[in-house]
Amino acid sequence: MDVHVQGGPAEPFLGAKDLFSTEHDLKRPVTVRVREDPDERTRVSHSDDAHRLTISRQAATSAMSRELALHEYAHMHHHERGHPSHTQSTREAIYLALAGRSVEQRKLTHCYQIANHMKDVYADDIWMPVVPGDKLVPFLEASLAAAVADRPGDPPTWDRSTSSNRVRQPGEPAARLTPAADPDITAVNAAFALALCERHNLVETDHRLYDLAHAAAQDAESVDLAEFKRHFAALSPEPDESEFRKALVDVTRAYAGGGGRAAD
Repeated sequence: MDVHVQGGPAEPFLGAKDLFSTEHDLKRPVTVRVREDPDERTRVSHSDDAHRLTISRQAATSAMSRELALHEYAHMHHHERGHPSHTQSTREAIYLALAGRSVEQRKLTHCYQIANHMKDVYADDIWMPVVPGDKLVPFLEASLAAAVADRPGDPPTWDRSTSSNRVRQPGEPAARLTPAADPDITAVNAAFALALCERHNLVETDHRLYDLAHAAAQDAESVDLAEFKRHFAALSPEPDESEFRKALVDVTRAYAGGGGRAAD
């Protein structure tokens, strides 16, 4: 397994390589490109003879950098093996699930995020047996807590036309300058976090993550937390193409298509 790091610290990626190679291998070399922009999105691209991981310096030097590298190596592993979760066209499955339905853009965007969760389940199945999940659980908990706290509140009710210099009174909500976390996808993310932890026996049933997940679900009446947790947790370890396509279609319809299951 060959890993080259450009523009940033090599240790997290080489350390992850050593751990990953105890159980798995990558046939193609990996180039890691570390970017200074803190908003750089972590992404992986593939060619016939190599993999490329692009990541921000902020992520590459974070406490989760090794685990993040392991996660991305696992995606590369599935890509090389032709795992159905990584060869199935997301666009094709979503359009199959939502054919003939009118879906708002917000929901459609979320469907792609949910499809990525499905891929992540299989990537995590690869790397999580290699290292303890002691860092992952606090990360999931903190991420979910932040999203729940950032849920949208009631908008200001005063008439802005009365005075451009109106002073906001104590206790009165301020106008948001950035979008709030979307309650629907936050609830699905909570279901994913619970499914991941249960799939790998990372938490007890009294863990705070469950309280946060239920709080997220209360803000999203159209999302059934238990149903989405089941969609993620029950994914077959080694699905064939038809089985994974059906699972992806089913979860897409559950979120944006008004229910209904795909035919076998």
